[in-house]
Amino acid sequence: MEVDVMVAEECHTVFADQICEEIYTSSLERKTGIAKRTPEYICEKIRAGKAVIALSEDGRFAGFSYIESWGGKSFVANSGLIVAHAFRGMGIAKRIKEQTFLLSRRLFPDAKIFSITTGAAVMKMNYEFGFRPVPFTELTDDPEFWKGCEGCRHFDILK
Repeated sequence: MEVDVMVAEECHTVFADQICEEIYTSSLERKTGIAKRTPEYICEKIRAGKAVIALSEDGRFAGFSYIESWGGKSFVANSGLIVAHAFRGMGIAKRIKEQTFLLSRRLFPDAKIFSITTGAAVMKMNYEFGFRPVPFTELTDDPEFWKGCEGCRHFDILK
């Protein structure tokens, strides 16, 4: 089955509820630390041109990721990477991750790009894309960043 990965546009906001549900369900199943987001938040990212979506050739939602910036746009996170159950194991996460990284670099060419994860598969992809582990003290001290982390099930270990 063919799956297209692209920068999300206004027409993709119809998938916001499904994206949120996939993120929530996956975080429970895999015990990962994806912060819970609202459909409004997802739509905001899409409308701002800061999201990547994957759709099957028949128009079904296959995956998603978004970017967020802090510290005067000097720090950019690749966040919320999710692949719908029916499309897992097809290499879609890696394609989404690559497009999200390229979008981050295009929009924020001088930023430090990071990806926080507790999932082994994403850690492996991060390594393959050249990310390196850093202590939390090297991340932005922007209060809005840390406020966004409060929705993660692992927030207590970040303090």
